[in-house]
Amino acid sequence: MYLVKTPRWLKLLYPQLIWDIKTSSRCIYLTFDDGPIPIVTPFVLNILKKHQAKATFFCIGDNAKKHPDIFTQVKNEGHAIGNHTYNHLKGWKTDDETYTANYLQADELLNAPLFRPPYGRIKRSQIKALKQVRPDINIIMWDVLSGDFDMALKPEDCLKKVLKHTKPGSIIVFHDSLKAFNRLEYVLPRALEVWQKEGYTFEILPVS
Repeated sequence: MYLVKTPRWLKLLYPQLIWDIKTSSRCIYLTFDDGPIPIVTPFVLNILKKHQAKATFFCIGDNAKKHPDIFTQVKNEGHAIGNHTYNHLKGWKTDDETYTANYLQADELLNAPLFRPPYGRIKRSQIKALKQVRPDINIIMWDVLSGDFDMALKPEDCLKKVLKHTKPGSIIVFHDSLKAFNRLEYVLPRALEVWQKEGYTFEILPVS
């Protein structure tokens, strides 16, 4: 069970997390979790380049280590890097010391002030711990969850949900993973075409 559109009450419950970007322009923020990996991440980069779109990639440290050429390509093409822990840890099921150490292991490789907790699951104590070890950290959540990871979701329905809920300032989650690829391959180019026709631009997440 997951919510495509993040409800206002949840944003109010965790005001120290970044859920969307306040903007007066028609700008949206594409994000991709779980890469970099072969096939899928290069596909995403190709589509983004075609549409002159920039995005933020929340990388798993272990994947960045395994695929340094792809990781370098993401950076060289002008996209932003975010930390997604070294081993995709679920905060609610991990003690704070292990979680922080895993974050730092990834940060040694990624060196990124942006962080997204895997599964969107993080304890308040972990938020505090991460801010202590990296004071300039920005913990990024989302406004729209594409559901591309949902293998039961038809690609056409995934596209409809994303287009329905996106608005100026939305932070949208996709996944450059094999699990998501069947839906991502269908949705991403079509969504970008629609958004461009509607006058949207696509930027990397700002660092405050």
